[in-house]
Amino acid sequence: MSRGGYSGAVSPSIPAPPHISRSQTNAMPTPDALLVYVTCPPQAAAALAQTLVESRLAACVNILPGVTSVYRWQDEVQCDDESLLLIKTTRARYAALEQAVHEHHPYELPEVLAVAVEAGLPAYLDWLRDATR
Repeated sequence: MSRGGYSGAVSPSIPAPPHISRSQTNAMPTPDALLVYVTCPPQAAAALAQTLVESRLAACVNILPGVTSVYRWQDEVQCDDESLLLIKTTRARYAALEQAVHEHHPYELPEVLAVAVEAGLPAYLDWLRDATR
């Protein structure tokens, strides 16, 4: 299913882009869509993404290569090349997704941050829900 181009997410306080009318965007009846951020070593990204989508814990995972992460770990500043996974899922699937990331991720303490999706193209949000059932 090709879904290229603009994602359709529009904040109520920000005007919709000219090619997207306000009527084409809509909050989900219950705000159940989540965008989950996970960083990992580049060599682990594709396998982790595949696992999450195959198990229907994620509808889609975008892999953004070339991320440099600077962080403090065990009282030392670290700098690593990583990939960023943008994972689309639902609140109902989040706990299982978090557990799967913890089980399949090579880090002792993986970054897992979930952000609620405020609004989005209704057809895409329907697809997201269906893909994670």
